[in-house]
Amino acid sequence: MERTHEKYQRLIAFCQSQPPLLTAVAHPCDRASLEGAVEAAGMGLIAPLLVGPRERIGAVAEECGLQIAEYPLIDVPHSHAAAAKTVELVREGKAEAIMKGSLHTDELMAAVVRRDGGLRTERRVSHCFVMDVPGHADALIITDAAINIAPTLAEKADILQNAIDLGHALRVEEVRVAILSAMEIVNPKVPSTIEAAALCKMVDRHQITGALVDGPLALDNAIDPEAARMKKIDSPVAGRANVLMVPDLEAGNMLAKSLSFLAGADAAGIVLGARVPIILTSRADSIITRLASCAVASLVASKGREARLLV
Repeated sequence: MERTHEKYQRLIAFCQSQPPLLTAVAHPCDRASLEGAVEAAGMGLIAPLLVGPRERIGAVAEECGLQIAEYPLIDVPHSHAAAAKTVELVREGKAEAIMKGSLHTDELMAAVVRRDGGLRTERRVSHCFVMDVPGHADALIITDAAINIAPTLAEKADILQNAIDLGHALRVEEVRVAILSAMEIVNPKVPSTIEAAALCKMVDRHQITGALVDGPLALDNAIDPEAARMKKIDSPVAGRANVLMVPDLEAGNMLAKSLSFLAGADAAGIVLGARVPIILTSRADSIITRLASCAVASLVASKGREARLLV
């Protein structure tokens, strides 16, 4: 299936008008992660601080023909040290974002969420995919497909607010969230439908703010107006959702990968809820997806700076 990347191209073009995001790149010791950082820097999206074993990074750069001499390189012995150092750089105000390199996600996130010296906030850390789906008019935000395995209702409230905040950072005019389940009715035998209804009541009580939210909704009547009409669902979200909140990590992972491998979609990954955005990429990601992830982080960081100025 042909991939045109129209939504990502617009996103990247907008962010190129912004100052590059000072980004600590954790352990970029393979071609994909180092090339992604260098490409993003070359396009003016990030100003990378490479953190990892100097010799290994240099060897990868030489093997791949990448010029890295102009980028600061902080020499640490291994991936654990790289994760810890990137967090330290953020805490010292020397980086505004973290980009995952060739270390495992759990290794990086362990340093981020560490209670002593990590980057925790009052908000639960969660992951969002910003998906460019061919044939779909707008980008789709899907949460959470990578961090929270089986979130509680309280954790889902944070996941939902993180996703709404991301929508605003991406300059989405009206954030419309569908809380997904297997059906659009509240069924006491299906816990995700009860939690969806509870989240909607939390929105009514202004415990969660900034979006139109409805659920439970099935995937078809969340994104297809005709499916919503046939089910006689009267909702400003049904058929028009631009954020899809899944019941658990397994559902989110399968939904995102289905869109990627069956519909030709690309999935830019970002972690929210920490002090700074975390660019979470996969070894299988294309260069355009890595660039889009950097652009998303740039917009999130910009929104964070605006919020701090208002305090």
